[in-house]
Amino acid sequence: MNDSISKKIHQGRNVKRFREMLGFKQEALAFELGEDWSQKKISALEQKEEIEESLLTQIADVLKLPVDAFKNFDEEQAVNIISNTFNEKAFENAFANNCTFNINPLEEIKKLHEEKIALYERMLKEKDEMMARLERLIGK
Repeated sequence: MNDSISKKIHQGRNVKRFREMLGFKQEALAFELGEDWSQKKISALEQKEEIEESLLTQIADVLKLPVDAFKNFDEEQAVNIISNTFNEKAFENAFANNCTFNINPLEEIKKLHEEKIALYERMLKEKDEMMARLERLIGK
């Protein structure tokens, strides 16, 4: 890949894009990255064109994706490939030949991430309840 193409890749936008596709909230990603992270820091990170390699590796581990997904995904290029590869005839031929598209693996991944998010949300709610109890105790 030459430098002019690689400079167009916005790594922060890719983090946001994949995080959203997997159903991860910014708060959940921040929680997974550690106590130094917050929703606001994730938001700022997603605005950065380039992200440090070590941080990209951590994010990739949390989202269960390869680091290259953030480094190389170019939405415009993907749209061009799709539009040049698939046209009306391609879909007509696929269905005429009884071709089926198996999306179950993607659904399974999404389901796992949704379960993880639900767990994080419960944990955050419990933390908020605990903080409220502590504040009441301190107030007394």
